[in-house]
Amino acid sequence: MHPLAERIQKQDMRALARAITLIENDDDQKLSLMSDIFSIQKQAHYIGITGSPGAGKSSLINRLLTFLRQQNLTVAVIAVDPTSPFSGGALLGDRTRMNQHFLDPGIFIRSMATRGSLGGLARATKDSIRVCDAYGFDIVLVETVGVGQSELDIMKVVDTKGLVLTPNSGDVLQIFKAGIMEIADLFIINKADLPGVGKLKSTLEEYMMIVQPKGWQPPIVQTISTESEGMDELWKNMNDHHSYLYRTDSGTERRKQQLKLEVYDLIREEIWRDVKTEIERDEQKLEVFQNPDADPYQLARSWVKEWGRKGE
Repeated sequence: MHPLAERIQKQDMRALARAITLIENDDDQKLSLMSDIFSIQKQAHYIGITGSPGAGKSSLINRLLTFLRQQNLTVAVIAVDPTSPFSGGALLGDRTRMNQHFLDPGIFIRSMATRGSLGGLARATKDSIRVCDAYGFDIVLVETVGVGQSELDIMKVVDTKGLVLTPNSGDVLQIFKAGIMEIADLFIINKADLPGVGKLKSTLEEYMMIVQPKGWQPPIVQTISTESEGMDELWKNMNDHHSYLYRTDSGTERRKQQLKLEVYDLIREEIWRDVKTEIERDEQKLEVFQNPDADPYQLARSWVKEWGRKGE
């Protein structure tokens, strides 16, 4: 077993942080480490919190952390932040809002950069979630960067997805558009002390009548994160959804689909890494990049075919 995996199994926090860094850096040891990590994962509840910028996702998670710790549950938080255009790292904005939990040994908070992903998540997020699971956390919370309707990667990596909306913020205009609304397992109306809650809730109910989801019916939960209101109902609905995933045929089918997507993503990553390595070892190919008018479609097609023939 990989030494880091052994240390993580013994709940070594330094090993946990080191493993996530190794994963983010796409180290050559990543696949062997993750294979060992997978063998010791402990089935934590993976929860994703997504929504538009300014919806109060970080504040909501901050209050939810307090509530969960009162239930004696341990929590890991993966806060996916925008990528710095200079360093390529996370800007750490969301992490600062949770600073009251930094000294709690039952909470682990890690910021990750999107690294240019348009789906709202870094490619290493799923692996980092599994590492936190193997460590022994009861819950792994993932907060995505707010990027609106394109923020769909979260559906591939978590069990339960909460979509945070706020009254009078323009979110109502997005409800009948395809995309992020369709992946929500529960709708969270945050800042429910503001005017317009009734209108937003009615619009969500109309949306549900139109799409008529089969199986799980996403509930609508109202919260006021600044007052810690609604946390008990929010947690109850998250728990109910987790139970649904593991006791129904529909939930099993969804988990099978997630496995399929993850395998395809891993294959895509491995092929990309291998092809890139082959190209960067070839001086003639690198020379082609000096011509900004070169046909990228022809180059990609021919180089992939060449790579494929080498594996025959």
